[in-house]
Amino acid sequence: MADEKTAPLLTPTQDDDGAPFWAYAARGELRIQTCAAPDCGEPRFPPRPCCPHCQSFDSTWQKTNGRGRIWSYVVPHPPLLPAYAAHAPYNAIIVELADAPRIRLVGNLVTSADAPLDSVAPDRIRIGARVQAVFTDVDGTTVPRWVLERP
Repeated sequence: MADEKTAPLLTPTQDDDGAPFWAYAARGELRIQTCAAPDCGEPRFPPRPCCPHCQSFDSTWQKTNGRGRIWSYVVPHPPLLPAYAAHAPYNAIIVELADAPRIRLVGNLVTSADAPLDSVAPDRIRIGARVQAVFTDVDGTTVPRWVLERP
């Protein structure tokens, strides 16, 4: 279990559509919901019952290689929520997946899976930097975080 310094204060909300995402994360796998219609195959995130491209209700969960690049980021000053003040300066990044470029996930850039949210100095974060997914347990939920491929 992550300690108070490493744990995010907001935990993910799980619903029926997204439950497989969290189940795979608990196994250390980053999977994305993908349309299973024969002529579509579009990945989608966040998970939802119907494909926005072809309206099919058929889907599967494709394993990704867990790699991506930082598409955008923010270092809130002051922290957006008062409870995050002890974690400042922390970051929130948007990662564009390498093998599904239209899919972007939000997370934190850290030095290792269980590192504190403030473990990467803000001046080390760069748009376009290559990152790799890592996973950590937070209050019983395994969440993906990101580390630089070349620290």
